[in-house]
Formats: sequence, structure tokens, C-alpha cells
Amino acid sequence: MNGLVPTVGLIVNPAAGRDIRRLVAKGRFVPDEEKVNIVERILAGLFAAGVARVIAMPDSAGLARAAASEHAGAMELESLDIPIVGRERDSILAARAMTDRGAACIVTLGGDGTNRAVASAQLSVPLVPVSTGTNNVFPILVEGTMAGLAAGVLATGAVDPQAVTFSRPMLEVSVDDERRDIALIDAAVARQQYIGARAIWNADQIAELFVSGIYPTSIGLASIASRLPAEPGRGMHIRLGEGGVVVSAPITPGTFQAVQVARWSTLPFGEPQEVSLDSGTLAVDGERSVAFYPGQKASVTLVEKGPSVVCVEKALELAGRAGAFVS
Repeated sequence: MNGLVPTVGLIVNPAAGRDIRRLVAKGRFVPDEEKVNIVERILAGLFAAGVARVIAMPDSAGLARAAASEHAGAMELESLDIPIVGRERDSILAARAMTDRGAACIVTLGGDGTNRAVASAQLSVPLVPVSTGTNNVFPILVEGTMAGLAAGVLATGAVDPQAVTFSRPMLEVSVDDERRDIALIDAAVARQQYIGARAIWNADQIAELFVSGIYPTSIGLASIASRLPAEPGRGMHIRLGEGGVVVSAPITPGTFQAVQVARWSTLPFGEPQEVSLDSGTLAVDGERSVAFYPGQKASVTLVEKGPSVVCVEKALELAGRAGAFVS
């Protein structure tokens, strides 16, 4: 924390949940008004827990600023002075700045992509990821008030951070042994040799898939893994194609696709797995981001200790037991 001042970071992605998959699937759309409403509830929870300072990432839609008006004067609300261009880099710079300024944790509003950007900043503080994106496997569906309250009891020291946080696994994507990106949920090897519209919404576009864990309620490419017999709590490497089994998976919200799986195996921690194609693109958490070409070696590695996440229910339970809500 910043001295004795309980501090929390706040990153709101105004573009979350607005990619091309809205045109090809039935994904939910979270309008700006609802995002402002969620942020207002988060701030109410933070204030109730005794948080004195919130550091917010500026955004083009002014969502955090609009939500903060109700709490003006009640606690310090600082907007970071960083350049905002509407890309993942915004969240990375903001997360690093918040950590440097003493944030005990960072509350994010977005989907898997938003949280991947924040996690790629290699933070030393935990996240409270609130779901407002497309597939939302990493962030949680939680009432904003409770998310803010959980972040607040951690920031004020009402609970032991080690008792209420846990590490999520992640995938590192490399080309010629140089890390190029990370994925929180899945990394797919696509046959296209161009990034294009980034988003992948059809399993026919990919040759193989790496998944950081088994997520039975997931939407997206990771849902393929959860339809296969597998060891709980472990990652998976899947090769798509004929000669194996066919599974029905919800690749996009509200739609199912029959996917041919040739074979699959448990993905070990810490061992780089070379991809099968000699050229193509790697999609992280459903979006193509890394291209590789003939003569280059692309690989994916499952990392056991990825970003730290606050367990909202556990934080509130332990705070209640400790009398944090009793005056």
C-alpha cells in the first residue's frame, strides 16, 4: 500500500465485449451505462471497506470518471496521467503504474483479453477480475458491490492476502525461444498467416490447441477441452482433425459446433511444446496476435504460477469472521 493509505487500482476497458464475435454469435453486450453502474457499485464496496484512495486508468469513454462523481470528496480518486490509444498497451501501462503507486490489488472490468493484458505486466499484486467481456473464462460473474468490498478488505489489511488469493496457470507463447505473448485460457494454432480481424470464432480455422486447464463452464475454444476425458486441474494439448472423436462445443456464446479431435494429451508444466505447423498464427484467448513463418520455431509452455487472483467469497468470509464489518 501507499504508506498507510489503503489503495486499489481500477481498470475499465470500454471496448470489452465489442469485437467481431458480436456479428457471428449471441454474445452479451454490456453498454457503457451498465459499466458505469458496475463501477459505481465497486466504488461503494471499496468505500464501505475503508479504502481511501482509488487509482483509475483513464479511458476514452470516461466511464471511471462518470462513476466516480458520486464519491467525489469521500475518497481520493486519482486518474493516471498516461497516454491512452485504445489498445492493450493502455492496460499494461496502467497496471504497472498502479503497482508502482502502491495499489494493494487491481479491479478489472473486461474479458479474457483485458485481463491477459493486465497479467502480461507481470504484476506483484492480485487481481479482482469482473466479467464484462465476450467469453469471460478468466474473470468472474460477481456483483460489483461484493467485488469492491473484497478488494477493500484486502487493501485495508482486514484479511491476510495469502489466505484469500491464489495463482492461476497461464500459457507462454514463444517464437524462436523468445516470449511473444501470454494466454490465460487457451492458445490456438491457426492456419492463416495473417492476424486479420484477430478474433477466432470457428474451430475449423485451427490445427491444434493448448489449454491452461479444464474449464467445464467455459465458452470458446477452451470448451473443446472440457468435453474430453481429462485429468482435472491440468492443462491439455489437443490436435484437431480426423481419426479420433467428435465433440459438440460452444465455441461462441449461444452456438455449438461439431469439432473433430484427432488426439489429446495432458500438458506438462514448464516444458515448451513445439507447434506442428511450419507457419501460421497463434491466437491467445481467442484472438490472433503472433504470426510465425517457415524456418521459425513456435512453441507454447504451460506455466503453473500465473497471475494472482482474489477469491471474493473467501475474502468476505474471512473478513466477516474477523469482525471487519462490526463497529
